[in-house]
Amino acid sequence: MNESTYRQQPVSFVRRGSRLQGRRQKAWEEHSERYLLEVPRLVADTSVHPDYRFDAAKVFGRSAELVVEVGSGLGEAIVHAASTQPDRDFLAVEVYLPGLAQTIQRAAAQELSNLRVVQANAPEVLSSMIPAGSISEVWTFFPDPWPKSKHEKRRLVTVSFAELVATSLAPGGLWRLATDWEHYAEQMLEVGSNSSLRNVHPDWAPRFEGRVITSFENKAQLAGREIHDLTFQKELPTK
Repeated sequence: MNESTYRQQPVSFVRRGSRLQGRRQKAWEEHSERYLLEVPRLVADTSVHPDYRFDAAKVFGRSAELVVEVGSGLGEAIVHAASTQPDRDFLAVEVYLPGLAQTIQRAAAQELSNLRVVQANAPEVLSSMIPAGSISEVWTFFPDPWPKSKHEKRRLVTVSFAELVATSLAPGGLWRLATDWEHYAEQMLEVGSNSSLRNVHPDWAPRFEGRVITSFENKAQLAGREIHDLTFQKELPTK
């Protein structure tokens, strides 16, 4: 079996350099045992075996709301959130080893206990690894826009991904998105509006105050690109 035989859709990422150096290497060696989730694989090193289940209460040693960031990058947003919201638990999902190492370095510097990271393909995390209905919020901030039309099929935010998010969210849970690419923003709006989730706002959401301005977002603003936020919610069951 190879990767193409078990993934029905193209992944939303292309693997880049994975070498660790300097402080990232040191952080990985000293703190990955505490912060990194070691998950069983199926084929690729970013796959998740479908029989594996993430037990948040066991991992964090308590029962608390769980926030999952899909594509956590260098960890700026999720580490800031974990440090300012100690009553919630956070899971950073990322495929790039340097980004994971940087996130671990940031978390260790603040001695955070409510954050873990996993190197995995996000759809597999949401479809099988995390129990349905157990996530308070899913964050998808500035996913790779794949701006060329021939590459749009690689975009993460699709109808099928939206339904994975909807299934993973607890009733009343939120899916927060942000992008600095106009065309992708329109696609996100269309996808979310036609999913089983409800758009919390008539169209665009105000900027999510809980999202710290990362170096990536700052570069987008300096380049003159408008930031679009969206918030979709899983409906509460009717009585």
